[in-house]
Amino acid sequence: MNLDLSPLGFRTTPFTRELDVTNRFALPHQNEAIEALTEAVSQRMSAALIAPAGTGKTVALRALVSRLPEVRYQVRYVKVTGLSKRDLCKEIATVCGLSPTGIYPALVRKLQDAFEHTSGTDGVRPVLLLDEAHDLRPESLAMLRLLTNFDMDSRLVVSFVLAGQPPLRTLLARPQQTAMAQRLAHYATLRTLSRDETHDYIAHRSALAGASSPPFDRDALETLFEMSRGNLRAIDRLALKAIELVVRSDHSVVSSADVITARKMLWP
Repeated sequence: MNLDLSPLGFRTTPFTRELDVTNRFALPHQNEAIEALTEAVSQRMSAALIAPAGTGKTVALRALVSRLPEVRYQVRYVKVTGLSKRDLCKEIATVCGLSPTGIYPALVRKLQDAFEHTSGTDGVRPVLLLDEAHDLRPESLAMLRLLTNFDMDSRLVVSFVLAGQPPLRTLLARPQQTAMAQRLAHYATLRTLSRDETHDYIAHRSALAGASSPPFDRDALETLFEMSRGNLRAIDRLALKAIELVVRSDHSVVSSADVITARKMLWP
């Protein structure tokens, strides 16, 4: 963005996705989810993070990673698409630095050998984060169960964190996925923000960008909450677009009308 936002008190662009995890807006329910995921991984178990789009799922995963020391954990991130079990296996192999070639059973064995070597020989716990896991095919979810089976299911070697939107819960609830669902030690969840939390979030993000107070009047804050419904991603987009409009119009405060106009410009 080339606009000068200093008239509104900003030193940097507010409400962008480029936010260090140490500066995240921490709420009790978010901290609880991150703590539970961290505990599951530390106990050599797997877990799931289920959250609607735009509620901070990726930030929570980044916070989880920041709590896993590199000397003890080897974390790999995979963004899931609707791949077949073999193609997902190849994707995981690639992310883990392995050759993705070979037939499906050989790929599974190759990954298991790599996880076992990392855990046993190197003494580092392998952790796989599978984002957008609601897009997993049932056959691919079953494949993940195979990857966690060591010595006739008697040893815990690799941890999975499945992160996805609510359909992931539905997928895991299917009778044929019971074996995988039971391998998850915890199901963490995130939610949208309340009205007061939305106001506090806007103040937090404004302060991070240098503003001594949010440049939104009371009605604008209410409109931001009503239009975003407390969704973090929607708040960010609406707030930033409204700020751009105000700067271009040489006004000093964002009004409800500015937020409404921003909404029209962002979504049909």
